[in-house]
Amino acid sequence: MDDTDFIARSASVRMHWGVRIPMRDGITLNATLYLPPEQARPAPAIFTLTPYVGQTYHDQALYFALAGYPFLTVDVRGRGNSEGDFDPFINEGRDGHDAVQWLAAQDYCDGRVAMWGGSYGGYDQWATARERPRALASIAPVASPFMGIDYPMRNNGAMPYWMQWLTLISGRTSQDRMFWNNERYWGAKFCQWVESGLPFRELDTFLGNPSPTFRKWVAHPEPDGFWDDYNLKAADYANIDMPVLTITGALDADQLGAMAHYREHLTHGPDGAASRHYLVIGPWDHAGTRVPQLRFAGIDAGPNSLVDLKALHRQWYDWTLGSGERPSFLKKNVAYYVMGADEWRYADRLEGITSHSLLLALQSDGTANSLYRSGRLVGGAQPSGEPDAYIYDPRRRELARLEATVDPEDRSDDRMVHASDGRLLIYHSDPLEADIEISGFFRFEAWFAIDQPDTDFHASVYEVDLRGRAIRLGADWVRARYSRDLRHAELVEDKEPRHYIFDRFMFLSTIVRKGHRLRLVVGPHSSIYHQRNLNSPLPVSDQSIDDARVVTVNLFHDADRPSFLSVPIGVTAAAGC
Repeated sequence: MDDTDFIARSASVRMHWGVRIPMRDGITLNATLYLPPEQARPAPAIFTLTPYVGQTYHDQALYFALAGYPFLTVDVRGRGNSEGDFDPFINEGRDGHDAVQWLAAQDYCDGRVAMWGGSYGGYDQWATARERPRALASIAPVASPFMGIDYPMRNNGAMPYWMQWLTLISGRTSQDRMFWNNERYWGAKFCQWVESGLPFRELDTFLGNPSPTFRKWVAHPEPDGFWDDYNLKAADYANIDMPVLTITGALDADQLGAMAHYREHLTHGPDGAASRHYLVIGPWDHAGTRVPQLRFAGIDAGPNSLVDLKALHRQWYDWTLGSGERPSFLKKNVAYYVMGADEWRYADRLEGITSHSLLLALQSDGTANSLYRSGRLVGGAQPSGEPDAYIYDPRRRELARLEATVDPEDRSDDRMVHASDGRLLIYHSDPLEADIEISGFFRFEAWFAIDQPDTDFHASVYEVDLRGRAIRLGADWVRARYSRDLRHAELVEDKEPRHYIFDRFMFLSTIVRKGHRLRLVVGPHSSIYHQRNLNSPLPVSDQSIDDARVVTVNLFHDADRPSFLSVPIGVTAAAGC
């Protein structure tokens, strides 16, 4: 329906403000109820549980009510008009369970309940399913974080973004104007923090919003029992016996979390779980998993990328709640979009998307320190040459102001690589002899020797076109002290080369054209948008600029210590490289 028709019809939806939903401990959550026009009989109901205040999803609520579903926007505990104290993520499972059971008993509901929502609202669905409410019949988690894996930290590296988000949800109402469309402000503030040299632990006070949640998260720098309490365990996934639709994007900041939930459910779920779990991976960033855009992150997608996700959700609920056929878009259990081809392709399992991996060996004469005098990525060859080296001095902060002007989500802006020339290691492939489809997950293995007890390594892969324009395809990083076990820190006590594996790249699918090259950039993981490791043995959150140490990093790529980039080649790819 077009906007005019939607507005005209939405007036027939019956809205009930201030609905109170009792929880087991006596507090009540606030909800806004949207009933279908002239609903004659009970129907399956849908709700979303959100910290962003229910009015945020007014349009979605009207859409589903017009489709015949009673829909509730429910404020989480301690937010909006809900009672209680807000503790991000921790109460949503139990409260979600109580909301499901209460909703199933209402006279407008036929006893079956489904959930909708993305990001925090996606996490809520998994957390609620863990509690096994009898009436929960279907979930469709979108861009769902997995706590301690992709949010609020990734690879045990914290993010200043914590405070941007914690400011958004400070108090009871959304501080949305402080959050949205304010990248330059936050970039400038994070730049000031880097220039101050203060430890990460003091960031909340530095930004003017002392936060108990921030301090609590800082106290747990690795995925320990604290984070385990937020997440589902194997036995929890084993009890989730319902249809699941997982949606994420190739550039979704919570893709790692969404994929973790997907894999855990397929691994530990009950018999038949894999056949009832559908995965959609679009060419979208985090926001695009709700409302796709043709242009995002500095790149363009084709018209076929603009899936009507509201309609897909409606069709999903129609099917899983018994009144419709399987959505025609879901031809197989995995749907993924190939950038450059403007095509949706399908597989039975995620593993079926990649045909094989192309190994590109690192080769250099020991001087791969420049975009214009780089090392090589060579297929069908052995790593060779003298080790390359870079020096990282965290006391040098002159690039922070430049980075504050760079959109961190823009994959086409490589000014920081050019500005850092000489402080990084660069490797290029030969021009491709034919188009290839890269579909799956990059993997980078390298041998590093360092002369300090810790540092952060960063690896990013770019496509370079015939005009020299570079598009970042993916990135990963490793903190040396956690390179062997994310759950236990182990400082580097010698200067011998160690084997490091970068295996947490995000999924992507794209066509790389004939004549284009791949570029691998290796260097320090130093950014105003990330917790900065100052190469000290102290806990990273405690390090101030006075603790900073200069580190020399040697990257080996010889027969005894082979370093290589593994490129996932899609099942429909042409021979190339």
